[in-house]
Amino acid sequence: MSSIADALRLTGGTVDLASIDTDAAPGYDGDKASGTAALAAMEPELAELQERLFAEGRSGGERSVLLVLQGMDTSGKGGTLRHTVGLVDPQGVRISSFKAPTEEERSHDFLWRIERALPEPGYLGVFDRSHYEDVLIARVRELAPPEEIERRYDAINDFEQRLVDGGTTIVKCMLHVSAAEQRERLLARLDDPTKFWKYNPGDLDERALWPAYREAYQVALERTHTEAAPWHVVPADKKWYRNLAVGTLLLDALRGLDPQWPAADFDVAAERRRLEQEEPVA
Repeated sequence: MSSIADALRLTGGTVDLASIDTDAAPGYDGDKASGTAALAAMEPELAELQERLFAEGRSGGERSVLLVLQGMDTSGKGGTLRHTVGLVDPQGVRISSFKAPTEEERSHDFLWRIERALPEPGYLGVFDRSHYEDVLIARVRELAPPEEIERRYDAINDFEQRLVDGGTTIVKCMLHVSAAEQRERLLARLDDPTKFWKYNPGDLDERALWPAYREAYQVALERTHTEAAPWHVVPADKKWYRNLAVGTLLLDALRGLDPQWPAADFDVAAERRRLEQEEPVA
């Protein structure tokens, strides 16, 4: 599966999202059935590695993982959470979603609220939308002056480097969906009363700005793709491939950390004797 990670990782330089096929399955030559089965087969190892990381954090370890999911509306951030992050124990997961900043958040630097949501040692943190909103929608909707947007790219790079230096492995995924696929998914929400709650009329306003968002994403990817925190562009028209790809990237990150079960900080034999010799509880 490492071929998927290699195929999705940006190589640096100019990014042209129009040239990246949203309906492709880079690094994988199987079909939907085999891809779905491959994701399910990851569960035992993925769950064990995540539990080891959690145990490590509870025992004084300082490492963590941060999964950053960015993408246009309907690109599948929620579906990715269910199908990939849902494979691990939720007690070791912290999910944060960043909407429009509150009045308090606007009174601070844009990274202030992000800092408050970072995963603690041992945790898998997930950002369903992230600090990148502040150079995406903020750029497209002109919510900040151009010079402030420009400052934020470097601030993000410095911030992520600091996280990595402190023991956080960052996995950044741009879920790349096509305008045609987004239209079909929005229509599907209007066709199904159980999905009305997922439909936001404002999505059409954002959709009208598709070219501007594509440009904003390209600039953000180019400016914040670093060795410490590289970007992966995940074709998202095929939901099964999207899930498999993000699951593979997450598994690769945990394998790279290779967390181990903490050794006992007590006398195991003595504790066993205590239990074996205790009086029966009435």
